[in-house]
Amino acid sequence: MRTYGITYDTGFTSAGTTTHEPFDPDLVCREMRIIRDDLHCDAVRVTGGVPDRLEVAARHAAEAGLAVWYSPFTNGLTQDELLAFIIDAAERAERLRTSGAQVVFLTGSEISLVTDGFLPGDDLVERLGLMASAPERLRDALPALRADVNAFLARAVAAVRERFGGPVGYASLPFEGVDWEPFDLAATDAGYRDATSAPAFRETVRAQLPPDKPFAVTEFGCTTHRGSADLGARGDSILRWDERARPGLSAIAVRDEAEQAAYVRELLDVYAEAGVDAAFVNTFARRDLPTSDDPAHDLDAASFGVVKPLPDGRTGTAYPGMPWEPKAAFHALAEYGRARTASA
Repeated sequence: MRTYGITYDTGFTSAGTTTHEPFDPDLVCREMRIIRDDLHCDAVRVTGGVPDRLEVAARHAAEAGLAVWYSPFTNGLTQDELLAFIIDAAERAERLRTSGAQVVFLTGSEISLVTDGFLPGDDLVERLGLMASAPERLRDALPALRADVNAFLARAVAAVRERFGGPVGYASLPFEGVDWEPFDLAATDAGYRDATSAPAFRETVRAQLPPDKPFAVTEFGCTTHRGSADLGARGDSILRWDERARPGLSAIAVRDEAEQAAYVRELLDVYAEAGVDAAFVNTFARRDLPTSDDPAHDLDAASFGVVKPLPDGRTGTAYPGMPWEPKAAFHALAEYGRARTASA
């Protein structure tokens, strides 16, 4: 596998806030160096919906020696607003690339779910609810959805190539039916294995590899409670959200860092064996899901992050001054990265 990386959330926007508050550029700089020097990653996928934050994090990543996968991940925009966001991001990514950084640009992430107008529903919450409660409506919408997604992506790729000179991809969902012809690489955000997909998972991964271009798993991971490996992408289903987008737990879970660590480590091997070109663990941190000594309030148990954010402004001991502590998955990835570097 050519590229081993991790996602870095600069802030997914919802209900007037983001999943990364506060955003401190100095901490971002330190974390990018930890990702490079301690996790031994080759690349970081920088995601989020605030343009300046994406650029700041991408620049710090490049300065740390990481390849940057510049990845707008917006929420609640119209299609025209999304296109304008992507164009602006491509211009910023090109400035970074021409300064000497290695940059891949993704023309959005999971746009059918997070962007208005592709699927029924007024917002992301309604669309996710529709998928869970009325899957037949999703099936009925698929032909039009796929046509609309590919029409939008064709416009986006053309606009991006006028402004950006590096490789171009898109972080897709399987039901979007993306036509990869205009892209330099194919990529999926659906890199999760669960109890249902486990028996045929290796074969399913191999079947997704296109014959003529690289394939990237832009998102995979596991949350931090017992049984989460069987849930895959639904490991955070024990979260509930109030009307102000504040998280809580709908059920008390047994914290299990070892399960998360084993999952991400095993899937890295699966992707390497299958011929995947790049894989990105989801995610470095979920700032909005701090840990707690009280299991009823340990939001980090429902987090895909490989570090656990600390509550009440506390800082950690493993990395003094950082507002988090590494989890078992962090150490497993560090060991994987060291071994990979040594064998290169």
